[in-house]
Amino acid sequence: MFEGLKSILKDPPPGMAFEVSEAGIAAARIGARAELEFRALNPGVLSVSPLKENIVDEHEFYATVKALASQPAARKRKGAALILPDFSVRITVLDFDSFPADVKEQLALIKFRLKRSVPFDVESAAISYYAQPGAKRVDVVVVIAPLEIVARYEAPFRAAGVNPGLVTASSIAALELAPEAGLSLVAKLTGRVLTVLVRDKSALKLVRCLELPSTSLDDIAAVLAPTMVYVEDNLGGRAEKLFLCGLGARTGEAQQRLQEELGVEVEPLRSPLGAPGESNAGLLGYLRSVAKNN
Repeated sequence: MFEGLKSILKDPPPGMAFEVSEAGIAAARIGARAELEFRALNPGVLSVSPLKENIVDEHEFYATVKALASQPAARKRKGAALILPDFSVRITVLDFDSFPADVKEQLALIKFRLKRSVPFDVESAAISYYAQPGAKRVDVVVVIAPLEIVARYEAPFRAAGVNPGLVTASSIAALELAPEAGLSLVAKLTGRVLTVLVRDKSALKLVRCLELPSTSLDDIAAVLAPTMVYVEDNLGGRAEKLFLCGLGARTGEAQQRLQEELGVEVEPLRSPLGAPGESNAGLLGYLRSVAKNN
């Protein structure tokens, strides 16, 4: 389900890419320059969760996917990238003193570590992971979700003649838009869900994804402040930069306030195709990974 986006450059990119959120579906046809489209979903069509059915109004969701993705019957089924909401999966970074070379042993070790921290059965879940070797320890990025949830998201695309060959999470894809800047944070807001990712250069060190009481800057700062303290206490230095995404018209206000309160340089995520927002940052990040002019 999850792969390091750079690894997919070995193969030609799919013809289409989609990002799903409660607000709607963002789509791109991939060519010399991507053609972007967005179709809104009515409130309540999706209810994003890693614990229950996400698609509440199946009829509207299928119809929206079909309008964006349908191919003529005579044409061959096309490959696509499918980007799911962060809150529909669990993303974590596990650290190991050593990591076995055998794939079966790797998976068994990951499942053992996740059993007590994931609120669903790891034995019936989709799991993908990426090992980031370090000087002393191995940090393994893991994305896990119930198979049923992933399958339900994929189903309408398959029905429309599209094969989701790559499935990933929004914030993982959006990382492609954040320049490597020593110790840095990315804070991505989607609805009331805030995802915070901590990187040391290119290595992902920490992921937090939680539903906030509100989207106020007070509630956002209440998550970022202790995360900054954790970074300083556990990663050997202060964060050098904070990238913001999904705050829309409040970005300027948030940039100034958080820069003053947290003592870190703050700037928005950027893309050549437009300002990344709560419903398309993953899509724009994915497009950037497959073609640098996107």
